[in-house]
Amino acid sequence: MMTGMNTETCDPAELAVLREIFASRPEAVPPVGWEAVGAFEREHGIVLPEPYRTFVAEVCDGLRDGPPYYGLLPLAQTPSDWGSGRPDRLLVEPFPLTTAWLWEADDDEEELSVEEFEARTDPVFDHGSLLLGTDGCGMYWHLIVTGPQRGHVWQIAGEGAMPFGPDSPDALMPGTPGFTGWATHWAQGRSWFADD
Repeated sequence: MMTGMNTETCDPAELAVLREIFASRPEAVPPVGWEAVGAFEREHGIVLPEPYRTFVAEVCDGLRDGPPYYGLLPLAQTPSDWGSGRPDRLLVEPFPLTTAWLWEADDDEEELSVEEFEARTDPVFDHGSLLLGTDGCGMYWHLIVTGPQRGHVWQIAGEGAMPFGPDSPDALMPGTPGFTGWATHWAQGRSWFADD
C-alpha cells in the first residue's frame, strides 16, 4: 500500500508547482472558489484531498490541453465518452483497491458471468473517486477521494486498474504519487508507463 501523502493540508510548495503548471496556460478554466468546493463536498459527503482541493478552489478548474490527453475535467464533470446507464457514482463509498488489479489477466474472472464480473468491477469505476479525465479508448484517470488510497491518482480502464506513482521498482506507472506528482509528470512530457 502506498502511504505518506498529506491529504489534509495543502503544502505551499505543491501549490506553487501546480500554479506554475496551470495558471499561465491560456485555456485554463478559472478556479471555482471555496464556496463551490464546499457545496460539492456537502453534496457528496466527502472532503476533497489536498492539494487538489485548494487547486480547484484557487488555481484552476480544468484545462483542455491536459492532463490527461483529452483534458483535465472541471470539478464534478464526467468525460463525454463516460456513457449513459452507468451506476451512480458514490464518492462517499471507499475506493475498493489498494494495489493494481489487471482483471483482464486474472484467470478467475473468466469463470464469472457478466453480472458477477460487473458486480466486482463497478465499484472500482464508481466508488470513492473523482474523474480527472480520459486518454480515450476507455482509459480514465481518477483521483481517489475516500479509502486507503485517498489522494492517489489511478488509471482505470476495461483491462484493469493501476495506481500512478507507486514506489516499487516493478511499478507499471512509476512516478511521484499524488495529484501534484501526476500533473508534474505530464508537464514534463514523460510517458505514463515504465516500458514506454
